Order: sequence, then C-alpha cells, then structure tokens
Amino acid sequence: MEHKPSLVGGACIIAGVCVGAGMLGLPSAGAGAWTLWSMFAVTLTMVVMTVSGWMLLESYKGYPLRVSFDTVTRDLLGKRVNALNNLSVYFVGGILLYAYITSSGLIIQEMLGLESHWGSVLFTLFFSVVVWHSTRAVDRISVLLVILMGLSFAFGISGMSMNVRLDLLLDRIGSETHYAPYALGMLPVALTSFGYHHSVSSMRAYYGEERRASRAILGGTAIALTFYLIWLASVFGNLPRSEFGPVIEQGGNVDALLKALGSVIESKAVASALNAFSMAAILSSFIGVGLGVFDYLADLFQFDNSRGGRAKSWAVTFLPPLLLSLLFPFGFLVAIGYAGAVATLWTCIIPPLLAWKVRRMGNKEGFRAPGGLLMIVLVIAFGVLTAAFHLLNMVDLLPVYKG
Repeated sequence: MEHKPSLVGGACIIAGVCVGAGMLGLPSAGAGAWTLWSMFAVTLTMVVMTVSGWMLLESYKGYPLRVSFDTVTRDLLGKRVNALNNLSVYFVGGILLYAYITSSGLIIQEMLGLESHWGSVLFTLFFSVVVWHSTRAVDRISVLLVILMGLSFAFGISGMSMNVRLDLLLDRIGSETHYAPYALGMLPVALTSFGYHHSVSSMRAYYGEERRASRAILGGTAIALTFYLIWLASVFGNLPRSEFGPVIEQGGNVDALLKALGSVIESKAVASALNAFSMAAILSSFIGVGLGVFDYLADLFQFDNSRGGRAKSWAVTFLPPLLLSLLFPFGFLVAIGYAGAVATLWTCIIPPLLAWKVRRMGNKEGFRAPGGLLMIVLVIAFGVLTAAFHLLNMVDLLPVYKG
C-alpha cells in the first residue's frame, strides 16, 4: 500500500515558509491599530492569502506535477505578464535581503560594539557563504535554526505571556479612541508574513493532487496565524503603546524593538531568548530567501554550477542588497512594507487572474477554489488596496502612529 504524505508535514512546511523575520515587524506596524484591530488585519490577510494560494493551486490543474509558477503564468497570461511577475518576485527577494542585512547589522553592532556597517558586512559575508556552498548546507543550517527558533520562541513567549497586563493589551491607560484607521497601513507588512505562494507547486507535487495540498496550505497558514496572534498579544500586553514611539522613529528596526522590550521585561533570560529568536528568525529568512534569489538569478543569467559560476550568482544575489543597506539604511519596517506592496502582484493579483483564465477555458473538473467570480474580484481588490495603502502611507495620506 502506497504511503501518503501527512497533512501535518505539509502544513509545517507552509508554516515554516511563512513564519520568519517578517513577524518581527508586526508589532511596530500594528502599534497604531493596537491589539484588536491588528489581530483583525492579520486574520483577514491570512484568509485572503489562503484563498489566493488555492486559486494558484487551481490554475495548475492539467499540468504536470512538477510545473512551476513561472511556466503556468507564461502559458496562461503571456510572456509580458510573466516577466512582470518574475521581476516582482526578484524585487521582493532583494528588498527582504536588504531588510535582513540592515537589521542584523544593527543587532551585531549592539552585541559586539562595532559600527553598524561592519556588522552588516560581516553578517553578509559570513552567512551568504552557506548559500554559495550548496542547497544541502542551507538545508542543514535551516533545521538547526528552526529548532533554535522554536525553543527560544517558546521560552520567550511563555515568559512574556505570564506578565501580560490587560490594561496594556486593551490600551486602557491611553487616550486613543480611533484604532481602525491605523490598521490600513499594517496590511502590507501582514501580507509579507504570509508569502508562501512560490511553494504551492511544491505542495502539489508532494501530495500528487490538489485537494490534499489545499488542506496542507490551510493548515500551514492557520499555524502561522496562531504564532502571529500569540506574538502580538505577548508584545502588546507587556510594552505600553506609548513606548513604540522611539521604535517607529528608528524605522521599526528589530534592535529598537528588542531594546524597548528589554526595558520592560524583568527576566534577563526571557530577554535573551527573544534576542536569540529574533536573530535565528532573521538568519533563517536570510538564507532561505537568499537561496531562492540565488537560484533565480543563476537561471536568469545562465551561470553554471561550478565554483566560479556559483561565485557569480553569489555576487549578483548578495552584493546589491548589501550595498543598498550601507548607503540607504531606511529601516526594517519600511523595507518590509515595500516588499508587501510589490508582493501583492504575485500573491493577490496573478493567482486570481490565472484561476479566472482556467475557468474561462472550461476546465471544471477537479479542485476549484471557493467563491466564484465574486471571490476573484475580492482577492484582486484586496491586493490593489494593500498596495495603494502603502503608497498613501508613503505620502502621509493615511493616519500614521508616531507614539
């Protein structure tokens, strides 16, 4: 009897792709909206991103199991749309690498007393070698980092959750009465935290069919959502809303958030666990995203897999974001916001368009994402509005919380 892959395993793969350094930006992005509206924004994003993943899964029907996002988009929507889609995937990867390099440089600066640019250089040179070496090296390091993330997160959050204050969690000590408008600017950061769509084809190949893959996707996004809600409640229940002012002023950088949390957490062990979790999350995301961009550029420029070819791929993958980090250290939250705005193209716009095209072609057999034409329109509208909110935020046309 043939062994079927478990749904738990697939759900954990999707959750692992989602949960990473992006979640570190959620508290700062949600400081204006605070607890209830931040949780609503993250939950709404999870629902939309799950449905859009299902729409992408639906569009793979009739194709070989190993088909890629790139192939299906080019086949159904044409070369120009596919080129734009690929460009957006690369941009998001590059801007995330830039965010991780900037944040890690600041954390290393605090730890070792170096100038921040030296911290960024050391981090990039040291850890990008893992990606240059081999995918297998990334695999081994990722397993260790996931274990470290799990243990440090569990210890840190358990320590914080025991000290959650209801008056802080519900902001009863503040004078604010209008939280909802601030939630709009949080959506691009929330969207980045559910960016698993490049793994949809892998899930389909893993299970050999769409229905079980769709359940694994739902399980994975639900696990990620649970992590994010616990994280938000733990931070907002310990750190007063007014304390986010200095963090936001520094671009939402992770080191600033950790410093603010360290000032209100009495246990040094809990503060150290949060530091370890943050560093592991950034490093895990850095090598994971770095590997994706590395392989993408190696294919684009036709660099071979020799040491010299991999060195070229390494240079075009890591040197541009490192250079940008040294010249324009905008801040973690700003970079994550840009990534979320551009990621709307391949997470909320392309997948529903693909599903619409498949349905127009009359392919009604097999798996179908729920909701019909109305759901397609709603997912696209969510993507367009999320990108628009980021642009409006940039020009100060949305309410921005500054502490």
